[in-house]
Amino acid sequence: MNGSHPTITIDLVLDRLTTKDVLCAVLHSILFHRLFGTIKPQTFDILDVTMPGVDDPEMIALVENKVDSFWKGMESGSNKRGQVIVTFSEKRPRKTWFMLGEEEVPWEQWIINAEIRHIVTDKDRQKFNTELASALSKSLEVMLTHTSSERGRAAVPLITSAQGVSPFPIKVTVKVGGVEVG
Repeated sequence: MNGSHPTITIDLVLDRLTTKDVLCAVLHSILFHRLFGTIKPQTFDILDVTMPGVDDPEMIALVENKVDSFWKGMESGSNKRGQVIVTFSEKRPRKTWFMLGEEEVPWEQWIINAEIRHIVTDKDRQKFNTELASALSKSLEVMLTHTSSERGRAAVPLITSAQGVSPFPIKVTVKVGGVEVG
């Protein structure tokens, strides 16, 4: 993708016990801040951090599918680093010499870099949980700061349709070890 649209990066260090719950919560929080239709809110409580989410069957299925793909990709290989990339686009008319059509042009991208670590001792678990809770709080702060900033608001294209929870196409890509999975 080109650099003409905002790219927001969230870095997380996870363990086997928290990976699925944390990724679900972070993806739902991104969607909560970037869906413009009528949504029913829900919350996710992870390590005493409450994160907003979207209670919509289509979005729940999308998130669960992508988190499962991430998990399977992590489990099937030796690589313990991956990414979940959420791209918001708008449909624009595309004219070529031989046809008329539409193209999806990205207006914002969120990259969640995730690394899975193996936690052995209780002391390490306590330190890890504290650091993860801090990272989740920071990721929420990043989401709020960006979506309420001038640049974050200016990135959103004109909304011309009010169908569903999002007037814009959403693409979620999962990569493990730089290779797209699921």
